[in-house]
Amino acid sequence: MTGLIGRNKEKAQLLRAFDSDRSEFVVVYGRRRVGKTFLIRETFDYKFLFQHAGIAGGTMQEQLAAWNVSMTRAGNDCKPPKNWLDAFAQLGKLIDNSPEGKKVIFIDEMPWIDTPHSRFQQALEFFWNSWASSRRDVLLIVCGSATSWIINNVVHSHGGLHNRVTVEINLEPFTLLECEEMAKAQGLSLTRYQVLETYMILGGIPYYWSMLDPSLTTDENIDSLFFSNTGRLRNEFQELYASLFKKPEKYVKIVTALSKKAMGLTRNEIAVTCEEEPNGNLTRMLDELEQSRFIRRYNRFGTTGNNAIYQLIDNFTLFYFKFVAGKRNLGLYYWSSLSNSAVRNVWNGLSFERVCLDHTAQLKKSLGISGVLSNEYAWRSNSKDQENVQIDLVLDRRDKVIDLCEMKFWNDIFTIDKDYDTALRRKKNTFIAQTKTRNSVRIILITTYGVARNEYLNNVQQCLTIDDLFC
Repeated sequence: MTGLIGRNKEKAQLLRAFDSDRSEFVVVYGRRRVGKTFLIRETFDYKFLFQHAGIAGGTMQEQLAAWNVSMTRAGNDCKPPKNWLDAFAQLGKLIDNSPEGKKVIFIDEMPWIDTPHSRFQQALEFFWNSWASSRRDVLLIVCGSATSWIINNVVHSHGGLHNRVTVEINLEPFTLLECEEMAKAQGLSLTRYQVLETYMILGGIPYYWSMLDPSLTTDENIDSLFFSNTGRLRNEFQELYASLFKKPEKYVKIVTALSKKAMGLTRNEIAVTCEEEPNGNLTRMLDELEQSRFIRRYNRFGTTGNNAIYQLIDNFTLFYFKFVAGKRNLGLYYWSSLSNSAVRNVWNGLSFERVCLDHTAQLKKSLGISGVLSNEYAWRSNSKDQENVQIDLVLDRRDKVIDLCEMKFWNDIFTIDKDYDTALRRKKNTFIAQTKTRNSVRIILITTYGVARNEYLNNVQQCLTIDDLFC
């Protein structure tokens, strides 16, 4: 088992809260399997005055009974609480009877605890506002994978918890560099090309990476996890959405629609495709999917927020729809059999573009513009007389420069030929003509292993490789 990889900033935030001279209310949220619980337990060496986790799908009485078990394990042998006010009163008594020093209270999967009509939130508010916040020695850490519940009911609460959170940690998936570090810690001998290939399927989800077997090749690992009868990720898709959303069917319907449109859909297009009313309920579902990092919302260059595009960006979900959903009896070596096939090559190209979009900060660092503010867009021409051109990543920089980023996944050094050079110059010229921009426009080419030097390379202003995504 590997120790804590990365997360230095988040660990420092937790330790500062522990060392402060007041009580602290810490909220940690993020996508399921991203390592929230592991971060908290590792940071505090698994030592808590009180630790409790909600039960998925449990009733109020089952949640209270589980609380009593956790209370007994913490050394407070008491009667099962009648309600949540009673439960938090027991927690207060446990804190009162504990030794001096900061008391670390960790409540995991809190959204599961808040069952209908339980008045759990009101009891939590009363515990913090009337008692814990008046002390100097309580460190309350609450956590949950249902990101929307955490944000709406705790972080942005309009009730008794309004502005009560003192530390907010949105735990992001791993970057490519962090996945590389985790792979090394697990004894996996992967090149950066193989790390990239794996990332394009598993994303930056540490729990998924922890399943990789060092004795297997990259393709064999994917076959084992997804296509064997006992594959550990074979049924993960259903469990993933069911654990995060109370009515997962509608959310799955939205991501299914988005999986069929690489550039994404507008809110109204989603409403039509999914047969949903374009009202506040649809907006709420889209917000929740965005908060959970399954989708992203972006604007086309030159448009306003009213025309925002929603795009499916979760690598695991996209891989599931393309190669797993609706398919049966594919065979244990299905993924390996697709090596160098047309379908897999197309998949690699699209996936590489998504990884680059997800590593914009790393790209800006490699371009030497980390300190330059920028907006990221996608752009598509609207020409009626010729074939449309598409640019998946436009960096509109505050220094009056626009970078048109072209991504090319290749298994060797890439060579720009006459046709590709013509296509690149056409993209640039069409962009300038249709947007009427007065800014300087550059072409940035991002490849796996670099670009061969020839007469066409001069038309590209800067070249990056996958190494630049690992910075």
